[in-house]
Amino acid sequence: MSRRAAIIVLDGLGIGAAHDQASYGDTGSNTLGNTLARARPDFKLPHLAALGLGNCAPLAAVPPAVAPQAAYGTAQPVGAGKDSTTGHWEICGVVLDDPFPTFPGGFPAALVAAFSAATGRPVLANRPASGTRIIEEFGVEHCRTGAWIVYTSADSVFQIAAHEDVVPLDELYRACQTARRLCSGAWGVSRVIARPFTGGPGAWVRTDRRRDFSLPPSGATLLDRLECAGIPRVGIGKVDDLFAGRGIQSTHAATNAMAIDLIGRAFAELDRGLVFANVIEFDQTWGHRNDVPGFLAGLAELDRALPALLASVQADDLVIFTADHGNDPTTPSTDHSRERVPMLIYGPQVRPVGIGERRSFADVGATVAEFLGVAPLASGTSFLGEVWRG
Repeated sequence: MSRRAAIIVLDGLGIGAAHDQASYGDTGSNTLGNTLARARPDFKLPHLAALGLGNCAPLAAVPPAVAPQAAYGTAQPVGAGKDSTTGHWEICGVVLDDPFPTFPGGFPAALVAAFSAATGRPVLANRPASGTRIIEEFGVEHCRTGAWIVYTSADSVFQIAAHEDVVPLDELYRACQTARRLCSGAWGVSRVIARPFTGGPGAWVRTDRRRDFSLPPSGATLLDRLECAGIPRVGIGKVDDLFAGRGIQSTHAATNAMAIDLIGRAFAELDRGLVFANVIEFDQTWGHRNDVPGFLAGLAELDRALPALLASVQADDLVIFTADHGNDPTTPSTDHSRERVPMLIYGPQVRPVGIGERRSFADVGATVAEFLGVAPLASGTSFLGEVWRG
């Protein structure tokens, strides 16, 4: 089968409350809804509106399309957790029953001591924090002492920040691999993240040489099915990190513009198979920093890029835009939010119909599995028959 599919994950682009949002402490979070409500009266997203984004849910500045160009709907998260790992795994058919552990009081002393002993450097901070703020607070001491800046968030992450002129990148990455080995069992965070930075006091800059070290998926994913069937997979953004490199290799992209450019190149070069992309800045650059103007500018940038991107879609392609969680920049929190996500399904053979609210993100993976002719996944219900004309 020579079909092509694309899953384009707009990281953090939630579209309203999940059914269990209150149990995650996220009542009121609605990333797209709340952010667009802050837009100027003349703010427009004409191409996203034409696809049918405003048909997914009521949104300021994005009216429902009378004749949408894509099928549209939303999906609820059913697995435990609200981070990028759990969201992407669920998209690909692996649904977690229990959340990854979090450490709101910082990491246990025994874990920190073992990490320090194994890496030969002391540890600073060890508490939940914004990545930019923790560097502002401890950057000078780190540069003076060479100690790691270790911190976490509301998500299941062990983050290690280090100045590139103080700690070589290779050493930082080795330290992350050490932390990954130590973080198992009750300490088994979903991701260990290298957070290199440069600059000086008042002008620290996190670089694009971040790396994520994830746990491998706990079950067979869409990527595993495609690999076993010999179907090509092209990764864009951090998707390889989120799956611990299993079933996919990826070209990382530090900005949305870079990711969109790489997606366009993949459409031009790939004859068959899957393009799986993570478009990162709605989460990393704007959501985590409560940057509403930046978020709105990012939406406008994506909207302007859509015509050229979709012009390269071929007759039998299936392209799905979705998200992995929310990250509402209008709330006091700088962390992810438990939200349902939008779904826009585009292609010349796609009927532009509403597919309602899907029970799980896994319906995306189930649909792509059916479309590309591989065995069904353990979770998810395909909606291919609802949208595909062929």
